[in-house]
Amino acid sequence: SAIDVPRSVTRGVAYSLLVRALLRHHEQDSALARAIGRDWKGLLSLALYASGIAVSFASARIAAVLYVAVAIMWLVPDRRIEKALVT
Repeated sequence: SAIDVPRSVTRGVAYSLLVRALLRHHEQDSALARAIGRDWKGLLSLALYASGIAVSFASARIAAVLYVAVAIMWLVPDRRIEKALVT
C-alpha cells in the first residue's frame, strides 16, 4: 500500500516555504527577520517530519510518535513576531 503522508507534513513544508519567501523580501536586519531568527522550531519540525517519513518504513508507531511530537511542540504558541513588533 502507498504511504499516506499526513497533511501536517505538507502544512509544515508550506509554512517553511512561506517563511523563506517572506524573508527573501525583507532586509536581513528587518523586524521580521529579527523576529523569525533562525526559525529553530520550523527547522526542527521539518527534521522530525523527514525522520518520521524515513522511519515509517520500519515502524509506523515510531513515525506516529514523531508526528505527535511536532504537533505538541506547536501547541506552545510562537510569540517571536509579536515580541519583536511590540518592543
